[in-house]
Amino acid sequence: MQDSSFRTAELLLQGFKCSHVLMILALEAQGRSNPDLVRAMSGLALGMGQGFNCGALTGGCCVLGLYGGRSEREDADAPHFDAMLDDFSGWFNAYASDKFGGIDCADIMAFDERLKMQRCPALIADVWEKLSQTLADHGLDIAQAPEADGSAESGR
Repeated sequence: MQDSSFRTAELLLQGFKCSHVLMILALEAQGRSNPDLVRAMSGLALGMGQGFNCGALTGGCCVLGLYGGRSEREDADAPHFDAMLDDFSGWFNAYASDKFGGIDCADIMAFDERLKMQRCPALIADVWEKLSQTLADHGLDIAQAPEADGSAESGR
């Protein structure tokens, strides 16, 4: 996997927020685009607009859902989906609490543009690496799109 730091910076400079960036990176890793899905990530930006849970946390959970969640009524979550969420969310809680004093957007960047510019690009890059590792730990390749029926060949 190539270094995502440059692409992250490029997307942030284009005005995308952390939740957008993570989903765009995931879709691009799969060789796909989905403007509607990226647009939907807007609801998570800036801690859901209120400084609540960081969009890198909630967006990261959505990225994991892209790989392990259900898509149709007949589907089920991948057997390891709950474990992936637990691995990632637990890591994020420890990481952000230690580094920023909490997991909320208000803790991390406090709606201060300087703090946002200092902290968010590195945070997004670290989250992307953790997501990639979490998927790999559960037998999924971040570059492999799930099958249309909700099952992927590896890890399911």
